[in-house]
Amino acid sequence: MTYLPILAAQGGIVDSLTESAQRTGETFGFNAWLFFSQIISFCIVAFLLQKFAYKPVLAVLEARRQKIAEGLANAEKIKQQLAESEVRFQEILTKANAEAQKMIDDARAAAKTVGDRETQRAITEAEGIIAKAREATKAERAEELATLKKEIARLVIDTTTKVTGKVLTGDDQKRISEEATRDLAA
Repeated sequence: MTYLPILAAQGGIVDSLTESAQRTGETFGFNAWLFFSQIISFCIVAFLLQKFAYKPVLAVLEARRQKIAEGLANAEKIKQQLAESEVRFQEILTKANAEAQKMIDDARAAAKTVGDRETQRAITEAEGIIAKAREATKAERAEELATLKKEIARLVIDTTTKVTGKVLTGDDQKRISEEATRDLAA
């Protein structure tokens, strides 16, 4: 604004610029009616583009922006749910491990109880077998002893018969057999 009074004071400079602009316009073929019609055409095209192209494109971009925001929100929710699921999984796993350990301990205790019971039963059976074996041994020993006594008595009788040279009667044989048995028992 300070330049305009200076230019006006100079007088002919403004007129000279106006003439220069007119000559330039004529040189390049400037037509005022054509210029205004182009401005009106540009405004119509700009209005149509604004109404039918720019607004729908902005609406599509806004819809995409909202979908992206929803996707990010959903991703955050899923991430949070995944973290919660991981925590629950760890809790369940810890609980399952504790229950499994308890089952193992119970099984070991039950196995020990069964093992102790079976050991006692085996010991009882072994003692029974040993007692039966002792009884069988005693019976067999008594039988062998009786057989041995009879055999010794028979040998004593045979030896006495051969040494004395006479035939022994039943009473003599019985008496000698009893004496031999008494001597063996002592």
